Amino acid sequence: MADTEKFDAQAAAQRLMSVPGLQAMQLLIDGQHDAPSIAKTLGFTLAEVEDGKAVFVGEPSDRILNPLGIVHGGWALTLIDSCTGCAAHTTLPAGVGYTTVETKVNFVRAITPATGQVRAEGRVVARGRTIITAEGTLTDSRGKLLAHGTSTLMVLRPSSSEARG
Repeated sequence: MADTEKFDAQAAAQRLMSVPGLQAMQLLIDGQHDAPSIAKTLGFTLAEVEDGKAVFVGEPSDRILNPLGIVHGGWALTLIDSCTGCAAHTTLPAGVGYTTVETKVNFVRAITPATGQVRAEGRVVARGRTIITAEGTLTDSRGKLLAHGTSTLMVLRPSSSEARG
């Protein structure tokens, strides 16, 4: 996309929704679709996916510190929410989306820019017709646990009028 063109987030979302969730997530990894703005803003990327699983990697930096010089907990929570949500999305057919109902995270260790690259891995625990539950872990490069959590996600199916076109 040229620098002068405005990014149309809604059109981009519609393109991703036109394919099954696992394929949509793979398009992001393969660079065939722009990364979402949240990932660009907070410095993390989708690294791997399979059915019911999504992995993000991120670099904590000085841009996301709280007043005490520690990475803000919202960054870790966002990574857990992202990996669990994308894990859920890999299980959905084309045209079906999701939204987070709740994400709960337990912080185990402080994260600082010196922590280095982190890995957020989300896995679907249960998939129902309307609710998906998933769990996520955030670890450092040595595999040491930094945070863990769970997400409840609502499946969003098109309304019958949308399905008819």
